[in-house]
Amino acid sequence: MNHVLRGTADVPPVTLHVTFQDNALLPLLFGAHDAHLARIEHRLGVRLTSRGNRLVVTGPAEEAEAAKAALLGLYAALGRGETVGGAEVDAAVRMARHAAVRTLEPGAEEPRLPLSDIPSIRTRKSTIAARSPMQAAYMEALAAHELVFALGPAGTGKTYIAVAQAVAMLATGKVERIVLSRPAVEAGERLGFLPGDLREKVDPYLRPLYDALADMLPADQVQRRLAAGEIEVAPLAFMRGRTLSHAYVILDEAQNTTPVQMKMVLTRLGEGSRMVVTGDLTQIDLPPGTRSGLSDALETLEGMAGLGVVRFTEHDVVRHPLVARIVEAYGRRAQAERETRRRARATAAQADDGTGK
Repeated sequence: MNHVLRGTADVPPVTLHVTFQDNALLPLLFGAHDAHLARIEHRLGVRLTSRGNRLVVTGPAEEAEAAKAALLGLYAALGRGETVGGAEVDAAVRMARHAAVRTLEPGAEEPRLPLSDIPSIRTRKSTIAARSPMQAAYMEALAAHELVFALGPAGTGKTYIAVAQAVAMLATGKVERIVLSRPAVEAGERLGFLPGDLREKVDPYLRPLYDALADMLPADQVQRRLAAGEIEVAPLAFMRGRTLSHAYVILDEAQNTTPVQMKMVLTRLGEGSRMVVTGDLTQIDLPPGTRSGLSDALETLEGMAGLGVVRFTEHDVVRHPLVARIVEAYGRRAQAERETRRRARATAAQADDGTGK
């Protein structure tokens, strides 16, 4: 294939050669009608030309190295029997671009090789591999710490990876049960006016957690473990007064907790347990004037031994590329609004002190 090279005019292109030994894997690597190659070209602004079992990569040095690393990582994944689709290609490009930048930085540490030496989580249905450098750091934090705070926008994998780690630890006997919880803040946790029994009342708030479980375990196992109490999905209000021993606890949407609720949940942690607290401080749905328990906990606890904090940004969004741009646009507007308020306060303060400047 031979697409238009989109390198920058002031960066001289380089040419790299990649040779693959197993020709049978190449149709899967290249994709239908070379769709995967076109995707890499579009993401990195390089040109990929196939010649038998060889690929020629042409483009700026950093992007060309990233394209080569992504291709080798995807080829290795296919050799292990894994499937490669558009999402895997995007993940490989994201990881390889990060590794290429680190390699070219003066004095940088040796980067992690994309899709080969990165963390992954094995569940009964699939293997969940990191799709961004921050996801790799998150998986390492989950393995190393008993309490982890994961912050950042939707689409970064905060909850999904936490559920995968919980399921993996339950399957290997490292914990005896999983407890998944969210604050039902839209109904003020007073759910009596909703129709149905208790489970039907709270299910709409907990649906994302059920969806993640369904991706990790066969449907019959999910139902059996729910019935046996090995997996519990409950609103935040139901956590009070309990001690959760030998459990993997996930508190999702924690930005919508109050400081009192957050302290209550954190102090439920018992012997042999782990806890993950996820949230997005830009999407707080609490009543005006109510402080978020998540921000309060971070100010109080960050830096404490045994605690890990992982912060995702819009650059770590692994859903549709448009989602990252949407998050970024909202972030820019929020920053502009904060700056406007800051200037208004400064102007008001100057007027009060009589300077008028």
